[in-house]
Amino acid sequence: MNIKSLKNKKILLFGKSRSFSQNELLTQLKVHNIELVKEYDEGVDYIVEGAMMTPLQTTESENLYNKKVAEFLNIEVFEKMLTESIDEDVLMMSLKLSSDTQRLKNFLTNPQISDEFYFRLLKMYNWGEDDFYESDDNRDVSASLIRRFYKNIERNHNVEFSKLGLMHLVLQCNDKNIIETIANLKPLRKSFKTNDKDHGYRIVTSIATHNSTSKQVLKLFIKEANTYVKTLIAMRKDIDEEVQNLLYETGEKKVLEALSCCENLSDEIFNKFLEDEAYSKNMAKYIKLDVKKYDFFKDSFSCELAQNENINPFMQGDLLYFHLDEVEENLAHNKSLYKELIPEMLKHKKDKVDFALYSNPSTPKSILELGFKDEKNYLALALNKNTPQDILYKLYESDVEGIKMALSKNISTPVDILYQLQLDSRFERYVKENPSFGRHIQQENIGWQI
Repeated sequence: MNIKSLKNKKILLFGKSRSFSQNELLTQLKVHNIELVKEYDEGVDYIVEGAMMTPLQTTESENLYNKKVAEFLNIEVFEKMLTESIDEDVLMMSLKLSSDTQRLKNFLTNPQISDEFYFRLLKMYNWGEDDFYESDDNRDVSASLIRRFYKNIERNHNVEFSKLGLMHLVLQCNDKNIIETIANLKPLRKSFKTNDKDHGYRIVTSIATHNSTSKQVLKLFIKEANTYVKTLIAMRKDIDEEVQNLLYETGEKKVLEALSCCENLSDEIFNKFLEDEAYSKNMAKYIKLDVKKYDFFKDSFSCELAQNENINPFMQGDLLYFHLDEVEENLAHNKSLYKELIPEMLKHKKDKVDFALYSNPSTPKSILELGFKDEKNYLALALNKNTPQDILYKLYESDVEGIKMALSKNISTPVDILYQLQLDSRFERYVKENPSFGRHIQQENIGWQI
């Protein structure tokens, strides 16, 4: 069935439309020569049960259904057919010429229109000088945006009227169009330059760090946002040469410092940063290494190279020949540490190196099990998310406060241990801040008071 099959038909609507105002409904029906009536007569072809039906209407509808006097049409199907029949270009021209804010808002709150058409209509909306929730109209439009795109909103129905609702929407979604739309909304653009840590600031920063934020939005932020937002962009791993150049051209010290930590720096920016020792140290610590870059840095910045998680096994082995304690300790902390080097490093019996190795999640479990034989390694093992579960249970039996605190923070600590640790006021906060415990609480739909 489509809207053409309803042409020249008479429809009895009980209650109200869910998606259209009464005037808009009559306007759209008139286009298709469909007559709408409020009471039944023999000429009625279809009956539709709408929203907010009175008890009398409900009773009458049931009687007519039992008598089978006319076909019943689902309200959502009816409104969807009507919405799909609208000429979008004609409607937009009509809205533009009339400047009818209420009519525009009615369409923005209509769940039946397509997402693409919704974005087109949203660009027409005049936010004025008010914030997202400072006027009734702005509040309704903001809520419509969240209600349309927020997943599982029925589980968090208050989010649509929260000042941080748009931030939660950004964090939840992976749609570039949604993020770009929010980034360009007038109330948010007023927050680009401010340093006030309000809801606008939090929305902007969540967009600046989001994996799905488009290059166009990043360029907009670099052009118009404050230094902190630019710094967040400079810290992204996915910025290309064009974005890097725009960031470099800002000349802002904090932005340049963050950019020098980018692992995918272009050769042009890399060569420019070599003129500064602090930036060179950052590059040695973070940049993706090839033989040429490694050889360039190893004599002056071996300690920084040892922290670089892009360093390959050959380079790691080469650094050990420097026989520098700080280099060895940094390598021991490195999550990319080549496991074949670990036994040799343990032979040196350096306390700081041993602690780093036994707390490093890249250390094989077989080595961690051997480390458990020495009590001095207990704290490091309690911190390590790769420590075998049976060892974590044994560590819980310790009376050392530091070990139990480490277990409270460890995402691999068994949930039953975390429950016990939560009962101790010394560790309660750390357990509640433990991401794995938080996920468990959500999955089990359990709450706690904070």
